[in-house]
This record gives sequence, C-alpha cells and structure tokens, in this order.
Amino acid sequence: MSPASRKAITLIELLVVIGIIGVLIALLLPAIQAARGAARRLQCQNNVRQLGIALHGHHSAMRSLPSGWEADSPRGEPGWGWATYLLPYLEQQNLAASMTDAWPPGRAIGHPNNRRLRETPVGTYLCPSDSAPKIFTLHQRGDGGGGAGPGQSAAAQVGNGPPPGAGPPMFRVARANYAGVFGRNVIENQPSFGDGAFYHNSRLRFASIRDGLSNTVIVGERSSRLGFPAWIGSVPGAHRSMARVVARGGRVPNDVLGEFDDFSSYHPFGANFLLADGSVRMIGDEISLPVYQALVTRSGGETVTLP
Repeated sequence: MSPASRKAITLIELLVVIGIIGVLIALLLPAIQAARGAARRLQCQNNVRQLGIALHGHHSAMRSLPSGWEADSPRGEPGWGWATYLLPYLEQQNLAASMTDAWPPGRAIGHPNNRRLRETPVGTYLCPSDSAPKIFTLHQRGDGGGGAGPGQSAAAQVGNGPPPGAGPPMFRVARANYAGVFGRNVIENQPSFGDGAFYHNSRLRFASIRDGLSNTVIVGERSSRLGFPAWIGSVPGAHRSMARVVARGGRVPNDVLGEFDDFSSYHPFGANFLLADGSVRMIGDEISLPVYQALVTRSGGETVTLP
C-alpha cells in the first residue's frame, strides 16, 4: 500500500498513543494532587492568620482576648464561645447582630431566635482540606456524662449520626476546624483553670502570657476525624460541649491515638497553629511531646524555640 493511499492509523500505533497518555497522566496526577494540597494548606494558614488579626483587634478594643466560653458556670448558660465574639472582627457584623440581646432566656444558644446564628457556616472557621458536613446535629450528654471521658479515646462521629455515648438530638450547629488552646489540663476536670489561652470565663490579657507571645500557641486546628468541633460555643447539656470549642495538648498533632479534645488536621505531617504574636506555624507531628506541651501553656517557664 502506497503512502498516498493510507487513511488511518494502525492498532499498534493507537495502543502506543494510549500508553503514552497513560504514562503522562500517571506522572502528572500526583503533582496535581500535591499542588491542590499545598493550595488548601495555604488557605488554611490564611484562615488562621485572619483569626490572629481578629484576636489582636479584640484585645485592642476590649483589653483582653475573648473567653474560651462565657457562662454562669462551666456547663451553664449561655456558653457563647470565643469565635462568636470574633464575628465583628471578621466582617461578620450582620451575623453577630442576629444574636438576641435579652438573657435569660433570649441569649441562650438553643433559643429559636438564634437558629440562623448557630447554623451558619463561617468560611474563616473551616479548613478546605476537611470535607465533612458543614452543619451537624448536636446531641445531649449521655448517661455517662457525654461519652468518652478524660483520657479516653473517642470514636468518630459519622456524618450526622449520634457519637458513641451521646443522648437524644438537640439541634443543628455549624462545624469549625479551629479551637482555642486550653493548655495541658483535662478540660472536663478543670474547665475554669486551663493553663493555656482559652478556658471558661478566661478573658486573658497578653500580659498574662509570661512565656512570651512568640513562644505560646493560642489557636490550633481541629479536624472532624474524631468528632465535630463547633464555633458557636459550649452548648449547655450537649455531648462533649466544652471540648468542641477548646482543645488541649494531650498528644502531639495527628497522633494515631488521638482523642476528641486533641488538635489534628487533614494536612500531611502536622497542623496549623496561631502563636500569640499573630504568626502562623505548622507544627509537625514529629515534635516531642514536652516541647509541644510547653508551647500550649502560657506561663510554664519553659524555654522553647520553634524550628
């Protein structure tokens, strides 16, 4: 057959082209996924940086950081969390204005007038690497006091189903991926005596962070792997209510034995944290526990240098 009469490629040529395309895809796909992961990590870092700006703005205006959660008792009313008080500093004035003024009972988080407030996802509070539902159903505390106790691993909450040990459903709330640093202490045992930056009715001033603003982390990432954090606050009567708004440095980030109240992320090798000076660092999961716990406390007297 002469070259002039040839009108199609052969089967072998077609298979060669398909093979080349397959090899190119195999080479490019990991690079594309890595680029997407890096972009999500940078967006998460930007979210944490915005939280730092908002916290410094709150401190300048109110002469203190917001409380970890504000209530008449650690598990009492109303329970609004630190992230709620940052809304005006994150260009969320309209959402903040939806909070009812009269309490009791109007200011209670569960009040019907506050439905829009508690069910609205805020982009700055969400890590793009966490694909869990942005709104979840909160459940009451179970007979055992709300599921896994201090120092016990908590099984993951799947979708909007009830977590292990929880009671009947209450209402829906928006998820978050960032929690205030409670410190090293067990949250349920000493809710009003965290040795970090955020705890019950804390209202901490930067001057109280004696370890130094550049040596103390005050906000960190919380993934939904072991349960859903919530930015709205500590809802009275809810399952693991206090540990949804603050977290502790009981284990290093992303520890395989992590508990519900530990810091974690869906980023490889670590999680993003905000230092009190406003800078953002990713703390790797290979960090030693003593160094990590020195970072989460405000006045431990340790000398810590981040790499």
